[in-house]
Amino acid sequence: MDAFWMPFTANRQFKKAPRLFVGAKDMHYTTDDGRQVLDGTAGLWCVNAGHCRPEIVQAVQAQVAAMDYAPAFQMGHPGAFELAAQLAALLPTGMDKVFFTNSGSESVDTALKVALAYHRARGEGTRTRFIGRERGYHGVGFGGISVGGIVTNRKFFGPMLAGVDHLPHTHDKAHQAFTKGQPEWGAHLADELERIVTLHDASTIAAVIVEPVAGSTGVLLPPKGYLEKLRAICDRHGILLIFDEVITGFGRLGAPFATDYFGVVPDIITAAKGLTNATVPMGAVFFKNHIYDAFMTGPENAIELFHGYTYSGHPLATAAGLATLKIYKEEGLLTRGAELASYWQEAAHSLRGLPHVIDVRNLGLIAGIELEPIAGKPTARAFDAFLRAFEKGLLIRTTGDIIALSPPLIIEKSHIDQIFGTLAEVLRDLP
Repeated sequence: MDAFWMPFTANRQFKKAPRLFVGAKDMHYTTDDGRQVLDGTAGLWCVNAGHCRPEIVQAVQAQVAAMDYAPAFQMGHPGAFELAAQLAALLPTGMDKVFFTNSGSESVDTALKVALAYHRARGEGTRTRFIGRERGYHGVGFGGISVGGIVTNRKFFGPMLAGVDHLPHTHDKAHQAFTKGQPEWGAHLADELERIVTLHDASTIAAVIVEPVAGSTGVLLPPKGYLEKLRAICDRHGILLIFDEVITGFGRLGAPFATDYFGVVPDIITAAKGLTNATVPMGAVFFKNHIYDAFMTGPENAIELFHGYTYSGHPLATAAGLATLKIYKEEGLLTRGAELASYWQEAAHSLRGLPHVIDVRNLGLIAGIELEPIAGKPTARAFDAFLRAFEKGLLIRTTGDIIALSPPLIIEKSHIDQIFGTLAEVLRDLP
């Protein structure tokens, strides 16, 4: 096992006691020793329609047999245009342009680069600064870690992009602990953007990027009115607003996108994960039409944007994406989370009062259970919970001392009962 340097993994610990999956179907993984493990995390927030859906498998098999690859530079294939059109139909009016990437990290870097180039195309090339947010996660490219705000993702990698500032994060347990849904307290935290604009001057700021719901940092929810304030401040100062919906996109909150759920429309949306049900890696960036139009000048034979990837709109990925969108539509999965949200919420908050639980937060089919850290051993308690849950047949995800849950959208109430029943057992036994 020595050759594979595993990402975001305690490699030495793992290789002493490997946890290996060899199969998956619907809501469950199969381990190498034949056990069934309930997937409480949709893989990594991405297998929204459940595992190994025959329709997606067959679509990918048919595509690879017909054509394995087509270049995306100065050439195309029908699937990429069809998928882009279907995605545009899901998005808010006026956001009709889709740029394909291969991951959420690439989507973020694409969004940042286009934001810079857009302002330059409009004659405002002084707008080069980005505003991210503390505890934000925007992938692992240099752009993403620069605007991101998770310390361990940043501190090893040098100075990163210049000219980046950060808003405060939106979570305060003193005012928000055990809130069901969006907190009432905290909308004023958006006003910090006005202070940052005053400090740097609006003429230097290209874009603000936030996750509508911060997922990878431990499920931090936007207070009521917070996103609306960010939108208004950006409008007032001519700043682009980017929503990173790599996690919240494709039904996670019980609506197609967080922009639908919250009723706040950004200028740019980044996506990935649920786009292809994780069957083939793919990401996308969605732009308001006026951003695209700003580039469509000059001679028609001239390249308008010097950016892209060898695998943008890859035929296998587009086949998986089209099959995934068909499942979402036929089974109503983009809104199914709304039907189960109340049951999920009550199940999550049933953990309140159990040992070590200091907060529970939820929205749609997401939950975060925060545990009291062991003194001098941050992350150890949650990781212990992760290992114990795995042995009991449940896959959870931990970040710091927070348990994050985000199951496939095909989940049934019996699965919800099993997830939180197993977690309750684990928490009662934790030292």
